[in-house]
Amino acid sequence: MNPVGWREFPCAPQASPATLDALLELAVSLLSDNMARASGALGLRPYHRPKPLAGTALTIHTRPGDNLAIHRAFEFCRPGDVLVIDGAGDLTQALMGEIMATYAESLGVRGLVIDGAIRDVGALRQHDFPVYARGVTHRGPYKNGPGEINVPVTVGGMVVHPGDIIVGDEDGLLAIAPADVDAVIEGARRQQAKETAALESIANGTFERGWVNVQRDRMMNGS
Repeated sequence: MNPVGWREFPCAPQASPATLDALLELAVSLLSDNMARASGALGLRPYHRPKPLAGTALTIHTRPGDNLAIHRAFEFCRPGDVLVIDGAGDLTQALMGEIMATYAESLGVRGLVIDGAIRDVGALRQHDFPVYARGVTHRGPYKNGPGEINVPVTVGGMVVHPGDIIVGDEDGLLAIAPADVDAVIEGARRQQAKETAALESIANGTFERGWVNVQRDRMMNGS
């Protein structure tokens, strides 16, 4: 039995390497457009040199400003995981810094998504290990618990379930349910082809914008 306030569950199945490789080749904006443009985290920003992120969510729900559950979650980490940490958006204490991020990377973790504060950002920005967070403070964390591992969490308003596939780039973060990922990839690839064709038409002077007036007239006429 877990102590009061603690819940720990086994990790969910991981996404296949082929799926992660496919996602790394697609911009988050393309993936998001194929998820009704209503998904994704808000208010979290990258603190690393640009590098795309794709991995399986290992979720952590921790008391604001306390990182004991994160340390415990390291025991659950597998290569290919992304630590998704719900710290309730609290910015009064940093949940982690350079040492914990470096240790996570050494375990094969693909990246960190933290709805809370971090520190040592000068050092983190020198590396391409993906670290997304809500903000920064020099104040260190408590280590008293409690916390939960592999439970549904919310980061930046985005609900993440254990085993969801996390993708990220300079535009932001997205969580994709495993059951949906193949359809999302297929749609994003089609859109990528259309956008490539649009850029080519701009370059050769044949870019078609007739739809703008058609749409404006439709809106003006209420149809």
